[in-house]
Amino acid sequence: MHDDGVAEIVMDRPPVNALTVQGWFDLARLLDAAGADPSVRVVVLRAEGRGFNAGVDIKEMQATEGFDALVGANRGCYAAFKAVYECQVPVIAAVNGYCLGGGIGLVGNADIIVASDDATFALPEVDRGALGAATHLARLVPQHTMRQMVYMAATATAQQLHAFGSVYQVVPRDQLRETAFAAARQIAAKRPGVIRAAKACLNGIDPVDVNRSYRFEQGFTFELNLAGHGDAARDAFVAAGKEAK
Repeated sequence: MHDDGVAEIVMDRPPVNALTVQGWFDLARLLDAAGADPSVRVVVLRAEGRGFNAGVDIKEMQATEGFDALVGANRGCYAAFKAVYECQVPVIAAVNGYCLGGGIGLVGNADIIVASDDATFALPEVDRGALGAATHLARLVPQHTMRQMVYMAATATAQQLHAFGSVYQVVPRDQLRETAFAAARQIAAKRPGVIRAAKACLNGIDPVDVNRSYRFEQGFTFELNLAGHGDAARDAFVAAGKEAK
């Protein structure tokens, strides 16, 4: 928490910021606590390391017997995405490097996005035998671009998202944190009661119920797992990682 009313939440889990089941719930808890703190006027969500977020920890999932890790990751992602969206104050996402899978869920639910000039955004779920966060990708890119990105597991750049109007500013990486804080301080200078009311108001007029929409997507992920597609794809991903070492 900074003196100007800006709360900073930093993801830092080397090597790629892929969060464990507990990590997703911890992130949700921190976001909920920040929004409930009357001294907080805005939240900056950012990351250290090579990229913003690489989604769920697939290695943890495949190393866990049964479906506990799968169910836990789905519930944890749901909780974290929901916490961003329902945070009582605006959330600014400062995206560096790659933003994949669950990272799209976080960023798509943020209020404002700033990105480094090397930031990229992708939803490789179909390559992992899963679905999910198309709800949030649709908030970042146009409808047909979203579909193409989902089917092809394709990548979009920060510059493309800036052109679409979803990214507020694109800056060199060494300026990312300060750019996010400059935007945060501008919001924090407003009347806090009005800003909190504005957040509730904007969520209330949102044309898509992001919580229900994402939950619908998760149902297809469970079907794919029951059919065996999920395990096969994730095992291949883990095996490819071992071969690359």
